[in-house]
Amino acid sequence: MERKNLSSKTIKIENKKFHFDLMENHRGRYLRITEKSGGKSSIVIPESGIEEFKEAFLEFLKETEESESVS
Repeated sequence: MERKNLSSKTIKIENKKFHFDLMENHRGRYLRITEKSGGKSSIVIPESGIEEFKEAFLEFLKETEESESVS
């Protein structure tokens, strides 16, 4: 099975672009997040870890919101 792109989204923040791609290959589905600014770097999260990644990210957002409300 070749690599297949199931869904994509791109956002721009300041001078950086972030590409979110839900992909599938012979090993299963995964989320690839790629940052493009001067260079390019990516992280890959297997489908089995997306929920855990989301929970950790939501915790970080909550802490960030709480620290902003204190300032």
